[in-house]
Amino acid sequence: MSALTPPTDMPTPTTDKITQAAMETIYLCKFRVSMDGEWLCLRELDDISLTPDPEPTHEDPNYLMANERMNLMNMAKLSIKGLIESALNLGRTLDSDYAPLQQFFVVMEHCLKHGLKAKKTFLGQNKSFWGPLELVEKLVPEAGEITASVKDLPGLKTPVGRGRAWLRLALMQKKLSEYMKALINKKELLSEFYEPNALMMEEEGAIIAGLLVGLNVIDANFCMKGEDLDSQVGVIDFSMYLKDGNSTKGSEGDGQITAILDQKNYVEELNRHLNATVNNLQAKVDALEKSNTKLTEELAVANNRIITLQEEMERVKEESSYILESNRKVNKQDRTADGQALSEARKHLKEETQLRLDVEKELEMQISMRQEMELAMKMLEKDVCEKQDALVSLRQQLDDLRALKQELSFKLQSSDLGVKQKSELNSRLEEKTNQMAATIKQLEQSEKDLVKQAKTLNCAANKLIPKHH
Repeated sequence: MSALTPPTDMPTPTTDKITQAAMETIYLCKFRVSMDGEWLCLRELDDISLTPDPEPTHEDPNYLMANERMNLMNMAKLSIKGLIESALNLGRTLDSDYAPLQQFFVVMEHCLKHGLKAKKTFLGQNKSFWGPLELVEKLVPEAGEITASVKDLPGLKTPVGRGRAWLRLALMQKKLSEYMKALINKKELLSEFYEPNALMMEEEGAIIAGLLVGLNVIDANFCMKGEDLDSQVGVIDFSMYLKDGNSTKGSEGDGQITAILDQKNYVEELNRHLNATVNNLQAKVDALEKSNTKLTEELAVANNRIITLQEEMERVKEESSYILESNRKVNKQDRTADGQALSEARKHLKEETQLRLDVEKELEMQISMRQEMELAMKMLEKDVCEKQDALVSLRQQLDDLRALKQELSFKLQSSDLGVKQKSELNSRLEEKTNQMAATIKQLEQSEKDLVKQAKTLNCAANKLIPKHH
């Protein structure tokens, strides 16, 4: 599309004619397209002055960047929508020669280049979006396969070519939206490559990443070995997105299909996230059930100990109350007794009280000793189990060595060559067999010792239990 200002060698038309020409011109989403440096500068029709300004004014860079972000986002919407509609109408797997697909990659390349910081090299300043794309494999491990495949392609010599190949492989994998979302969520990593007001650093980048989910319904297949991705020129063909008024009626049905597909993609994505959440919650529930079982067992043991101690305390209290009651009866029956009997009764009461305290202390000591012995028994049982497992594995190894020895002896009888080497190997195997047999004997002896120790501890525990009762 050409600018609204006519050439200088033509007669200047009136303002009404210019306005009429502007209203009759087909604009892409009410935008006028012009080039500003290496970026597309798209301005809305309402912001265009149809009368020439007397002097050019300096525009705010932040406003220009915001305008570029908005226009690139709108171009991405049109490109994704057109690609989905045309792919569904085509009904087959897309390849690299498909024009809407080529334009989609050009728009994505412009979006990724927006606001890139220039890096100084020996050949001058360089702007490449391959650096941010390399970060994806650190955020999503599945992207490591794509990055490795791109680096292994022999025909790619520039970072731009690698970035274009990465975008194509991600679309083939149907993970482009997931990778872009993971990259946009890490603003602290992107700040190394992009300016603060770049598209990837603002809300428009997240919107484009959400729109990419709809591309999961497209099947694409690319052969990039013979394709020259380094020297391709990324120019947006706006003629693909121009529509006239007669096509509005026919696009209503396409809009309904697109809405249904968007809903389907959203439901599939939501279902995938819900499945992952359910799996995580199920794992947490299993862990909580295991911990709850352990706590229940520990609580039951603690309750049994508390009940035993309460029974002991009740018995001691009954004895003390019986002694006190007997003392009261003695005092009522024989008030005339001398003070010596009273002192003896008090002394006896003190002795019983002290005896009760001593019994409680001894009970606590016995309980602690019993806990220690139970712990020691568990450790011994665990050690016995481990040694039994080691004994079984050693016996298995011994059987394997014996089988190997028999096999080698059979081969030794049937072969005349290499007799010395096989005999040496046979002797080594015999030594290892003897060593393994000695180790087994030692383990059996240690197992017997552990069994004896376990029996001794059981006897000691059984002796302590009667004392406790």
